[in-house]
Amino acid sequence: MFIGEYTHTIDEKNRLSLPVKFRKEIGKKIVVTPGLDGCLFGFTLKAWENISEKLGESSMLQSDTRSFNRYMFGGAVEVDVDAIGRILVPDFLRERSGLKGKVSIVGVQDRIEIWNEKQWMDYKAGVEKRADALAEKLGQIGVL
Repeated sequence: MFIGEYTHTIDEKNRLSLPVKFRKEIGKKIVVTPGLDGCLFGFTLKAWENISEKLGESSMLQSDTRSFNRYMFGGAVEVDVDAIGRILVPDFLRERSGLKGKVSIVGVQDRIEIWNEKQWMDYKAGVEKRADALAEKLGQIGVL
């Protein structure tokens, strides 16, 4: 399971060092996809297989399903983790998420999220202001 928040730097060659605590679970390859809320998602091969299976079970006759599958699968890239724990973020994904300089890498259970540091700080501040209300909603549906 991925947990925690780390700040790293993406270099001029689009290489991003993964947190040491994540490297063993990630292994030699990771699938990087467009995420939600402006970030990128990173999945282990096993987690990606599970996501793919679940998305594959949905009906291709529904427009929303087709659109989301195109979004996730069309932008997905399997990338190698080098010997010192770095990945190469493709230009189109780096540009999509505004990654340059400082980057926040956030562990969220079965995935990592890769954020432009400022966007992450802004997003996190907004969520923190609503945390009580979010917890209340989750409690109403039996999550907490």
